[in-house]
Amino acid sequence: METGKTTLPPVRIHGFPAWVREPFRLFDNDIALKAHIRYKDAKSGNEEAAEILVSELAVDFIVRIRDQLPANAIFVAPHAREATGDNAIPQILAVASALAADGETDTDIVQITRVFHTGADPMERMILKPEFDGAVTDGANYILVDDVTSMGCTLAELSNYIQCAGGIVIAAIVLVNAGRSKHFHPADNVINKIEKRFGNEIRELFGIVPVALTANEANYLIGFRSADEIRNRMAKAKKETNLRLRSKGIERQDQISVKQIFTAK
Repeated sequence: METGKTTLPPVRIHGFPAWVREPFRLFDNDIALKAHIRYKDAKSGNEEAAEILVSELAVDFIVRIRDQLPANAIFVAPHAREATGDNAIPQILAVASALAADGETDTDIVQITRVFHTGADPMERMILKPEFDGAVTDGANYILVDDVTSMGCTLAELSNYIQCAGGIVIAAIVLVNAGRSKHFHPADNVINKIEKRFGNEIRELFGIVPVALTANEANYLIGFRSADEIRNRMAKAKKETNLRLRSKGIERQDQISVKQIFTAK
């Protein structure tokens, strides 16, 4: 198999594969995760804290699902950079899962944009799309890993990146699946309504082909009556993001350099 490098296309063209209906999950909400004594430290980048958290919360879960995971898969976690530092939980969970399932942990694919999804509302999450860079092994099986998924935006972008480069996404693992819909795939009738109501606007506004939307993204967008209504909500969401980040001492992303984005605390 050849290993190549790709750049994320401007449009998400691939949805989750048909066989990845929903992620393996430990919890349906983040109450137990956030209640863990080492959660804040782990979320802020403390790897030791993340190791303790994963060992105390997730070991039995990983053992329970490992027989459903093929050997020799590559476990890949988005290296998200939260407002208080690098979230260490996804990568530690990926390492633990790979060890249990006789796989390997990816260290090549990295998230190159900082999206600040923690505390964001649905529209903010859809606007602040993560981008990825790094080598993908053509034809290899990849298992996506994250600590929490809500709308599925980050995992969807990572899945698209891998598929565009020739990788095969075969499963996803999360500690928390907090979305209203626990499934990745939207209903066909919802997508049909979105395409009929908005035409090409979803692709133009969000850089996502409607068929590549997650179930929670699609269910959110179908609540808007027109593209103008979406644009108005987007404008409001950008202001809300600005205020939310400023409250954490972070400038608007479009006003600072990439270096500043990745070093802001």
